[in-house]
Amino acid sequence: MDRTGTSRRTFVAAGAAAAVAAGVPAGAAPAAAAGPASAQSAAPSVAVLGGGVAGLTAAHELAERGFRVTVYERRALGGKARSMDVPGSARGARRPLPAEHGFRFIPGIYHNLPDTMRRIPFPGNANGVWDNLVAPPEMMFARSGAEDLRAPIPWPGQQPAELTLEDVRRALTGFVETVRGLPPHEAAYFVNRALVFLTSCDERRDEVWEHTPWWTFTRAAQMSNAYQRILAIGVTRNIVATKAEEASTRTVGTLGEAFVFNALGRGADGPPDRILDGPTNEAWIDPWAAHLRALGVAFRIGWTLRELAYGSGRITAALVEDPDGARQTVVADHYVCALPVEHARRTWGAALRAADPMLARCDRLQTDWMTGIQFYLTARPPMVDGHVNCIDSPWSLTAIAQARHWTGGSFADVYGDGTVVDCLSVDISEWDKPGILYGRTAKRCTPEEVAKEVWAQLKAALNDTGRTVLKDSDLHSWFLDPGVSGIGGPNPVNEDELLIHPVGTYHLRPTAATKVPNLYLAGDYVAVPIDLATMEGANTSARQAVNALLDRTGSTAPRCTVRPLFRAPEIEALKRHDRLRHRLGLRNALDVG
Repeated sequence: MDRTGTSRRTFVAAGAAAAVAAGVPAGAAPAAAAGPASAQSAAPSVAVLGGGVAGLTAAHELAERGFRVTVYERRALGGKARSMDVPGSARGARRPLPAEHGFRFIPGIYHNLPDTMRRIPFPGNANGVWDNLVAPPEMMFARSGAEDLRAPIPWPGQQPAELTLEDVRRALTGFVETVRGLPPHEAAYFVNRALVFLTSCDERRDEVWEHTPWWTFTRAAQMSNAYQRILAIGVTRNIVATKAEEASTRTVGTLGEAFVFNALGRGADGPPDRILDGPTNEAWIDPWAAHLRALGVAFRIGWTLRELAYGSGRITAALVEDPDGARQTVVADHYVCALPVEHARRTWGAALRAADPMLARCDRLQTDWMTGIQFYLTARPPMVDGHVNCIDSPWSLTAIAQARHWTGGSFADVYGDGTVVDCLSVDISEWDKPGILYGRTAKRCTPEEVAKEVWAQLKAALNDTGRTVLKDSDLHSWFLDPGVSGIGGPNPVNEDELLIHPVGTYHLRPTAATKVPNLYLAGDYVAVPIDLATMEGANTSARQAVNALLDRTGSTAPRCTVRPLFRAPEIEALKRHDRLRHRLGLRNALDVG
């Protein structure tokens, strides 16, 4: 915040307000689209159905290449990546308390999403909203009933967190207790499994490890509880958001490999852990929408896709419902379906599915619950300066205290009623196991019970070794993602489920280009190099969709850059050797079984 008390984000919000005051209705395109009117009318039209990261990326790339783009979004721009206001929480001139579906996490293994962020202007930033990324200097594995393991995140130029002698003592104790709880032969075996995957050729990964659960690959059933909690369940449920017993080794291993290379500084866009320096909409989504409007993109907010009409070998129209509930017909030259898979597949009729059997295979893709809850505190908790992974929590909680990472001014001065000084944002990854307070699953708890249960599990992880990190007296309020409804009753619903990765999933994922010549798919379920439900996957799939559209229209516009995950050149020779062994029916040379 500058000396006048006006933050950079207030400047952006003021610009948007000025546009409304000038007569530009919310959710509509500017009165004058970018470029000459004749050129605009001659350009092909594209209906982008969905305004999450995938849809906004597609709109961005298409608008830069001269297409007429309209984005239809049923709820709010940003989708699952957006932040939102807590209703009725603002007092005086302050803004409402910020909430979100889940905290943002943008690691250095991402390349395509950061490229887009650099191209979104932001006042005072040379590299656009990318400059709003900050790197927490440390992280922690919180153990219930044992000393927590606190670890720095090394990166050139990274300022280490200030430590007291007590912090050092606890860190060393946590390391020793963790090592002591993990038998040496089990640690050695896990390292061997990691090396086996690292040196496995692509064919073995696709044909063998894709069909092998991580639990089986790591032989977790035969190992100690510490091995299972930290190396099997901890890696999958808390990071990849799927169950170790079901998760594809290909998916878990690929992401683990990428994070190791990132930590070593190989092929990385930046540090292994990065977050935004403010609420997502202020730091990213709102500036993005403003930039797209300046490029001529039109937005229709509150419009819901009901069906993609198919006939004569093409999509003939998108049948949508407007904010008043009236049915509308949207006709465009091309259609980019950028909805999450659980919503997209409801709009694909029998004739369309018959035209491209790949669409029908998407019915077999699975989603699960991973939902955020925020706790607003009147005192800043003495927590680690970064993410906390509560690996012993029944509901697989991960959390971060956000205010210390935000640069828009004092949290209490900017948000809420003036008494809230921090937002503890928590992701709940496990909704089907009993908790410690009520003995029920999260789906069978009311929202109030979910909040109490999560708070109790956080305290069990953080307040268990003689230091009080979270105090009941500091809890001001909480906010659960509104996409969740009906919990505690017979029919719980989550409007924002997350794609998970059981064995065989990779071969079910569709390509961005369909067999229907004017239909393209964008979303984190589309086959992309990162092979995980992420914002990077959504962004990458949109780039692939735009490239397919450019190819089919014979456009001379430059293609979108699609960067794959980093591959270490020195490992490639070992992979070539493994390819020969795989084709001969032999196991990997390092595989001890």
